[in-house]
Amino acid sequence: MQDDICTAARFYASGAGENTARLLRHRMQAFWPRTGSDRILGLGFTQPFLPLWARPDGPPCISARLNTPVTREAPAVTPEGIRDCVVTADRLPFPDLSFDRVLMVHALEVTQRPDALIRSVWKVMKDHGRLLLVVPNRAGWWAHSDGTPFGQGEPFSARQIARRLSQALLCAERHDGALFMPPPGAGHRRAAALAENAGHMLLPQLGGVFVIEAVKDVWSGVPAVTAPALIRAPRRIYEPG
Repeated sequence: MQDDICTAARFYASGAGENTARLLRHRMQAFWPRTGSDRILGLGFTQPFLPLWARPDGPPCISARLNTPVTREAPAVTPEGIRDCVVTADRLPFPDLSFDRVLMVHALEVTQRPDALIRSVWKVMKDHGRLLLVVPNRAGWWAHSDGTPFGQGEPFSARQIARRLSQALLCAERHDGALFMPPPGAGHRRAAALAENAGHMLLPQLGGVFVIEAVKDVWSGVPAVTAPALIRAPRRIYEPG
């Protein structure tokens, strides 16, 4: 039942959720330290993370909450510089080639149509666009914790994510792990920070989530065309009989 689901809004309003968001923001900022005037779409439930890049004098960051039991509930406050809406997985209400960067958190694992969602993301990304994807690691602690939104839905292995990205014409360029502290300890700020640093250096593949940056593979969708012949048949020379 929906009452038993740990929604993202309630989780991030708690002390453990605030600390979890802080750890993830630190990892995300390592991927995208600066975004300039890029147009950014946050898909799934991303309001705790979009303030990293939202600026009052820049284009607004769009927070598009997926219409699922985990992500539908709105947070109490929308940070400045962020516009919020609710969307469905296969019908994103944005023109094609709209965004320079797309952040996906609590998205692929909670939707019933992950392939349709990631293909929709490909369409709204500009050709030079970048995707930052956070998904629960099937082998990690967090995927099996019902008390967090990462424990809802379907987790992934690294191979599954790579395959889905490739099928959607997205090329993974960088990946990392995050959330090395087991979920019961997420509220202990100092201990979680120590576990995060140690896990990142020693066992990055065993994090609770994968953090993956991908780019559009625009050439994979271009059909091969046979080049015109460069050598013509020799001309016949008239010889009088």
